[in-house]
Amino acid sequence: MPTPYDIQLAQRQKVACELLATLPQASEMKWLHAAASVPEHYRSKAKFAVGGSAEHPTLGITGSAPSYAGVDLPHCIAHTEVIASTIEPLKAFIRELHLEPYDIARRRGELKHILVTQGSDDALMIRFVMRSKRDLALLRSKLSLLYSLIPTAQVVTVNILPAHAALVEGDEEIVISEQQTLPMLVGDVELHLGPRSFSQTNTGVASQLYRQVASWAQQGGASSLWDLYCGVGGFALHAARGGVERVSGVEISPEAIASARETSEELGVSERVSLVASDAQEWAFAQDRDHYPEAIVVNPPRRGIGTELAQWINQSDIPTVIYSSCYPKSLVSDLRLMNSYRLTEARLFDMFPHTNHMECAVLLTKIA
Repeated sequence: MPTPYDIQLAQRQKVACELLATLPQASEMKWLHAAASVPEHYRSKAKFAVGGSAEHPTLGITGSAPSYAGVDLPHCIAHTEVIASTIEPLKAFIRELHLEPYDIARRRGELKHILVTQGSDDALMIRFVMRSKRDLALLRSKLSLLYSLIPTAQVVTVNILPAHAALVEGDEEIVISEQQTLPMLVGDVELHLGPRSFSQTNTGVASQLYRQVASWAQQGGASSLWDLYCGVGGFALHAARGGVERVSGVEISPEAIASARETSEELGVSERVSLVASDAQEWAFAQDRDHYPEAIVVNPPRRGIGTELAQWINQSDIPTVIYSSCYPKSLVSDLRLMNSYRLTEARLFDMFPHTNHMECAVLLTKIA
């Protein structure tokens, strides 16, 4: 590691501070201490490109042109030790079933990727990304072998990616295990992840993020809250657990909403939490002004919330806004359109040590 982690973290904090300092409404903003990660073994998700042959498979990354030969990564320091421990058993499984790795240069073969996610108590979700359904019956018939090789495997799926394209997964997912979702304790709530559900790769830092957002919601005394882009319900359910009386979570993925509802039932908050599968912006625009909440959380993809939603929030008179961003440049662009709010507090969440990636969350309050 050429640069010590604490220096890296300070550098990322400096960049984030300088970006947000360009906003006029940030003049009195307080930066909280950065949420640091463990510097190694922090990734609870792995995307292994499969290469080599059925007899000698590789699990790691795709090599360079023209061969695109697979490159083994048996000791990636980013992966948790639990995920790293699956590599050799997965290779043994490939050999036993004689699964043919996909050859990018020749456009032949079946097995393209193996995606592994670690949940609560080291439980695992394992997804085999295949070119076709040719080996689906074989994989079903050998589940017991996979469980014997990797006893903590709980959710197993086959994802179909027929296209010869630079994609990690396709649109069709077939769950072949009895268990459909993976429990994952993040912060104070055990969430349920479906195979296509988004989850943060750094569970430890994500826990700090969810707790911070819940704390901000409680700090403002909000009795009602909307969580737009809610995914499997991380922010919404932490807020409900923390005492917010009425919570609405909106997410375009029906699978994610089904998982969030499962968690809300387990927490005993389902009567106070409404979870809707819809486009977040369309849903917000359709609500009656009399039903606007006292706080709103937005956690958009990299592109940000965009002009329309930023302007709508700016004119909404919602007292508290919490914006969680995985790309500070789009965060700043959106906040320029929200000049009726003052930036009160901000915090950096270091999800990806040893990279330039930055995750920030900011607390905004309506200017009287």
